[in-house]
Amino acid sequence: MCGIVGVVAHTPVNQLLYDGLLLLQHRGQDAAGIVTSEGPIFHMYKGPGLVQNVFRTRNMRDLSGSAGIGHCRYPTAGSAFSELESQPFYVNSPFGLTLGHNGNLTNSEELKRELFQLDFRHVNTNSDSEVLLNVLALELERAAQHHRLDPDAIFKAVAGVHKRCRGAYAVVAMIAGYGMLAFRDPYGIRPLIVGRNEQMGGTEYIVASESVAIEPLGFHVMRDVAPGEAIFVEGTGQFHARQCAESPSLNPCLFEFVYLARPDSVIDGTSVYEARLNMGGALAEKISRMREAQDVDVVIPIPDSSRPSALELANRLGLKYREGFVKNRYIGRTFIMPGQAMRTKSVRQKLNPVGIEFKDKVVLLVDDSIVRGTTSREIVNMAREAGAKKVYFASASPPVRHPNVYGIDMPNQSELVATGRTEAEIALEIGADLLIYQDLDALKDAVRAASPGLVNFEASCFDGRYITGDITADYLSHLAVERDEARGQAEADLLEEEKQPG
Repeated sequence: MCGIVGVVAHTPVNQLLYDGLLLLQHRGQDAAGIVTSEGPIFHMYKGPGLVQNVFRTRNMRDLSGSAGIGHCRYPTAGSAFSELESQPFYVNSPFGLTLGHNGNLTNSEELKRELFQLDFRHVNTNSDSEVLLNVLALELERAAQHHRLDPDAIFKAVAGVHKRCRGAYAVVAMIAGYGMLAFRDPYGIRPLIVGRNEQMGGTEYIVASESVAIEPLGFHVMRDVAPGEAIFVEGTGQFHARQCAESPSLNPCLFEFVYLARPDSVIDGTSVYEARLNMGGALAEKISRMREAQDVDVVIPIPDSSRPSALELANRLGLKYREGFVKNRYIGRTFIMPGQAMRTKSVRQKLNPVGIEFKDKVVLLVDDSIVRGTTSREIVNMAREAGAKKVYFASASPPVRHPNVYGIDMPNQSELVATGRTEAEIALEIGADLLIYQDLDALKDAVRAASPGLVNFEASCFDGRYITGDITADYLSHLAVERDEARGQAEADLLEEEKQPG
């Protein structure tokens, strides 16, 4: 999961890109980067950390130009953090190309071998995004006429990318001297949206991972980029769009609506907030039929993404809704933190209970999902320590039983708390008196109710069905090894840092 943004304007875009990345910060907190274009010249700055910590005034002054792209990074596919893997990536051949990517290629190793052995292109990092950059560069070279590009050649190159690359990808790129290119994989797994702004100098365009990075910057949402579609905006502001895939179909990632996206976003015509309200309504219907759950005194959300679901659930059941946990917003997401002790410590630092909301009460805790179970177990323990008489736990999504291969760094299947366990056994594992999971069909219906046009979803972490059709047991086994090695390295790095004086 990463955040991408690109702008073609008539005035300097460095501030727009910076502000856009701040609005997408929830999608990636490990690194950030901006590239601006001044005619055929690129200016780049990127580094590790939050957006506000990466860029200083002197860096922003150097990012001149009226077009550019930005990226905030979250590691996927088990990659340990490396500054070399900060994005955007750049390659100077054949035209000068820079690219930011949200998603994950499932055939990146195969492509890397082809690039080296057949196409004589070298990839410097383990990032699938750099592989994607080189595939795009090669396809642009093949599509160019007399070493020149036009929209037809650019769209032909994207069609070539679709034929070679598998997996999930939403991409924004700058082609030196030509303009901004953005495209989405043929399954539409990761989100991408385009907006426009009418100015005295002409129309300006923006593309971004979510709508929350469009309207606050003064642009108006045009539409979502369709699966397989490419958008090309020339440096002069001329807009081009074309479908570049042979058989595109819309299958947005269901976990975007559950957890990843901001609630005020609209993805593929669907209000994330409304979808989460509907999830709470569906959970309320299920709980109303459960005799063992009729003694609840209060509904308490696990902040932040579960709040709409918990609120609607409480309203439907006629129960009190209370904020029982105060969140420290400066602790990283715990399900990708290395080491059990580190994750447990992080949960305690991240959330603090408000004692009066728990003492002598039967509380129903509501969270968006349960992944590894570490967070849930600590939260249940905190509720009991605060004096709760009973602790029930409800998940707005079904059991997460399978790894995600399309851009979300979830644990290995063996580390998922739902793997090989019944709901009663999971409840025992996290220490809850009762555990209620959302049903998968109910979850899909909740999202569809917010946008009747949606039919299919990418829901592999719940049902194990990988929509690209190329995921094998061997692939998942190899991915598990990569993730174990990456987490082991990350944990070793943290321990080494702790040993350093000062």
